Amino acid sequence: MKRLFALICLMFFIVSVGLAQSGKFVKVEGKYFVEPDGKKILLRGINLGNWLNPEGYMFKFENVSSFRLIDNAIKELVGADEARKFWKTFRDNYITKEDIHFIKSSGLNHIRLPFNFKLFLVEDHPEIWLEEGFNRLDEAIKWCKEENLYVMLDLHAAPGGQTGDNIDDSWSYPWIFEDESAQQTTIALWKKLADRYKDETIVIGYDLLNEPIPHYMENKEELNKFLEPLYKKISAAIREVDKNHTIVLGGAQWNTNFKMFGAPYENNLAYTFHRYWMPPEQKEIQDVIDFVNKYNVPMYLGESGENEDAWIDTFRILLEKHELGWCFWPYKKMDSSRGMVQFVKTKEWDEIIKYAETQKKHFEEIRKAKPSREVVKKALADLLENIKFKNCQINKGYLKALGL
Repeated sequence: MKRLFALICLMFFIVSVGLAQSGKFVKVEGKYFVEPDGKKILLRGINLGNWLNPEGYMFKFENVSSFRLIDNAIKELVGADEARKFWKTFRDNYITKEDIHFIKSSGLNHIRLPFNFKLFLVEDHPEIWLEEGFNRLDEAIKWCKEENLYVMLDLHAAPGGQTGDNIDDSWSYPWIFEDESAQQTTIALWKKLADRYKDETIVIGYDLLNEPIPHYMENKEELNKFLEPLYKKISAAIREVDKNHTIVLGGAQWNTNFKMFGAPYENNLAYTFHRYWMPPEQKEIQDVIDFVNKYNVPMYLGESGENEDAWIDTFRILLEKHELGWCFWPYKKMDSSRGMVQFVKTKEWDEIIKYAETQKKHFEEIRKAKPSREVVKKALADLLENIKFKNCQINKGYLKALGL
C-alpha cells in the first residue's frame, strides 16, 4: 500500500512539474497568443533579415541574389579563406547585443529570426552537423532573454529549398516537396533545434518553412498538396522532444494561400501570412480574417514592408484593428530608409556591385573584371565596420510608422 501511495505521489509530482513547465510558455488560446500570465499578447516585431541568411538585394546586387552567389563573388575577389573570415566577422557585427537592446527599447515585443540551414549542416553531407548556426541562435536567444524580447525561429532556407528562388538559397525548384532525403534532413534539423530550445521560454515558436511554393510554379497546385503533410511530419518530430512551443505554419504561394489546409491538426498551432506591394486595405487581408474566424486560430503577419513609411503606418493600423500581430521586414539595410536602421554604402562598394553584376564567362574575364586589391580590401573592411549598430543611422520615420 505504501509503495502504491508513493507511486501515485511520484506520478502526481511528474504531472505537476509538466504543467508548471508548460505554464511558462507563450501559448495559443483560440485566436490569440497568450503569455504565461494568461494575458493576450499582440505580437509587434521586426525581422532580422540578412544576418543568418544573406540576400543579394540587401547588398545592392541584382543578379547575384542568393547567399551562395554572394559567397561565390566574394571568394572570387579574396579567396575562400578570406571569404570565410569575412562571413564570420559579418555575423559577429551585423546583429549584436546592442541591436537587440535597441529593438526592445524601441517598444517592440519580439523578433523573427530567419536562418539558413547551411549554418547547421553540410548540404552535400547532411550527416555532418556544424556548430556555428546553433551557437548563433544560442547567443541571440541569450540577448533576447536579457531584454525580455520574444523570439520566433524561422527556417528561411530549408534543405532542398521550399521556394526554388533566391530567398531560400536553393537550386531553382522547391525540391523539398519531392525529395525524401531533403525532407528527412529538414525534419532532423527541426527536431534538433526543438530539443535544444525546448526549455527556452523566451522562444515563442517555430516557423517551419518560410514562403513555400511560389506562385509562378506551373505545378503549384500539385505541390500545394504536399505542404500540410510535410508540416505534419515535421511537427510530429518536434513533439517527440518539445510539447510546449507553438508551431507556426505558412501558407503556399509565399504565405498567401491557405486553401490547402484543413482544420488545425493540434492545439498549439498558429498560422502566418505575408503581404507585400498591395493596397493596405481590408480586402487584401479578408481571406486571412475569414481563416481565423473559420478555425478559431491565431494568424500572424510574419513579413511585410519594403515600402514607404505612410504605407507601413496604414497597414499596421489595419492589422491591429483586426488584432493581427505583425513582424515587419527588415530591421537593417544598406543605404535605405525602409528599415529601422541603415548603414552607408561606400564608393568602393559600388565597385564590388559593378564586379558582381558583370557577366563573366571564363576565368580570364573574372580576372579582368576585378577591382584592385586595395579597393576590394577597403570595400569589405568598411562594410564590416559600417554594419555595427554604433555606426548605423536610425530611421525615425520608419519607427513612427511602426507606432513606436
